[in-house]
Order: sequence, then C-alpha cells, then structure tokens
Amino acid sequence: MKPILEQSGRLTEESGKFVNRRTASKHIRSGAIIDLRLTHSARIGLLTVSILSFAAFGSAQSAPQTQASDPAPSAQSPDTSSSKPDTSSSKQDKPADQAPAPANSQLPNSPDPNKPQPDKPQPDKTKAKDDRMFYVMPNYLTVGSESQVKPLTWKEKFAIAAKGSFDPYEFVVVGVVAGIRQAEDSYPGFGQGAKGYAKRYGAAFADQVDGNIMVGGLFPTILKTDPRYFQLNRGTYKHRFGYAISRIVVTRTDSGRKVFNVSEFAGNGAAIAISNFYYPAADRGVWSSLQGFATQVGIDAFGNELKEFWPDIHHYLQNRHERHLQKQQQQEQQQEQQKAPN
Repeated sequence: MKPILEQSGRLTEESGKFVNRRTASKHIRSGAIIDLRLTHSARIGLLTVSILSFAAFGSAQSAPQTQASDPAPSAQSPDTSSSKPDTSSSKQDKPADQAPAPANSQLPNSPDPNKPQPDKPQPDKTKAKDDRMFYVMPNYLTVGSESQVKPLTWKEKFAIAAKGSFDPYEFVVVGVVAGIRQAEDSYPGFGQGAKGYAKRYGAAFADQVDGNIMVGGLFPTILKTDPRYFQLNRGTYKHRFGYAISRIVVTRTDSGRKVFNVSEFAGNGAAIAISNFYYPAADRGVWSSLQGFATQVGIDAFGNELKEFWPDIHHYLQNRHERHLQKQQQQEQQQEQQKAPN
C-alpha cells in the first residue's frame, strides 16, 4: 500500500511540474507577444508624433509672424456652477498686481531707435535726365547741376549721341521736315512725288545724325569737352535765358573748366560740309552752307532754352492738371448732391 501511495505522489508532483512548465511557457509566449505588440505600437506612435510635429513646424514657418507684444489675456469669467467666487484669481487679474511690461519692449523686426540708421539714398541731381521734354522730345544731354559730375567717357559720348539720333521722336520730326520741304519744293534737284520725298527724308535724317555725332560725340572726344547741358535752375528768368544762350559759346571741359565751345561750331561746320556730298549739285554753295550752319546753331540755342525752362514748364503743367482734376471732382460732388433726395 505504501509503495502505491509513493507512486501516486510522484505522479502528482510530475503532473504539477508539467502544468507549471506549460503555464510558464504560456506566460512567456504571451509576454513576448505583448512586448512585440508594445514595441510595434511605440514605433507607430513615435512616427505619428514626428509627422505631426514636422507638419506643425512647417505651418508655423509659412504663417506670417504675429506681433510679440500681444495684450495681456483677459481674466476668465468665474464658474457659475460654483456658489463662491474665487477670490485668489480675482486678485491676480487686477492690473495693479500684474508685472508692468518693460517700457522699451519692441517688436522682433522693429529697428532699434538707439542704433544709428543708415542714411536713405537721396536722388542724384547730377544724373542725366531721361525724361522727355513735352513728354515726346528726348532729353538725354541735360544735367540738373554742375557739382560733382563724373566726366563722360568717349564711349558714353558716342552712345548718347547715337541714342538721341535714332530716337523714335527723330524719325517723326524728320518726316515732318521732309514734308515741309516737299511742299515748298526746297532742293528742286530731288524732284517731287514719293521718290522726291524719300530723298528729302534721307537728306534730313542724315543732317541730324551728322550734327549729333559731330557736336555730341566726335569733337567733344577730341577736345575733351562735355557735350551735356547743365541747368542753372536759379536766378531770374532773364538771367537763366541769357545763361542758356551763352552755352552755345561756352562749354565745360571734362575736368570742369569753362572754355570756348569749339565743338558746337566745328561740329556743325563739319556736318554741313558732309551734307554737300548728298545734296543736289545745284543746291550746294557757300551761301547755302552758311544758311544751314546758322539754322543749326539757332536750333541748338532754342534747344538749350527748352532744356533750361522745361522743369518750370513741367511743374506748371502738373499743377494745371491737378487743378483740373480737383475741379472735376468738385463738379461731380455737386452733381451727386443735387441728385440726392432732400
């Protein structure tokens, strides 16, 4: 009997050990599965958080920056469900208890008033004007002041002369001049009709190109003079009128000295001499050359007067236009008031 009991006890112990081992293995497997699931979930969570953080950072960078000095947040309304108000929060919301903002608080992008600011670029009065007289005539050889003007290089002198010669305005003016000569039958050797007009147009265009290149490019380069016109812009109108005419005789060297304007007379003389090669033989001669020379010098003097007084004319036209607009606005307002019901 005793051996049987011992055997049954051994079987019970072995069965208990087997059950414990099986249970332990189940716990180990479930624990591993739980660990794997937790690890996988943690990875997904970290990836999701990183994506959301990157999206939030990108939206914050693309959004416009708000001002840093926002007003203090308003105190929250007390909870109506509570029977007693919160006295501690009300004391904190009093403006006397709040820390005052620093007086020198500034926006992050605002300039520091104590730091010296760079000077704003002032308009260069010595720069050659590129506006057009009467809004159509080229004005490339006009300078507003003689002070601190950089001399032109020979390339710049020829470039400005060519720019003025081939400006669209010149083509129109030459066409008008050729038409007037055609109507007056000037230079009869050119004939009439379309062929005669074409010859007159070509001769007039060559005249203005030759004059501009000689007076504004070649001779100023050789003599080292400045072909630009320097406005006086001060004094009486009579004084400025005489100054503009005198610039036909007096010019400025590249170094700033006043000299006789050889370029004006020698340049126009050379242009008239060249014109004898393409005008009809019957219209050539000393007298016709002198007439052409005097006409060209007179045109240059008249151009100087326009260059001197164009700023005054321009100012007058602008004021007149503004007054006209104001008058129109007043009339429109009066009409609206009359149409409005009483």
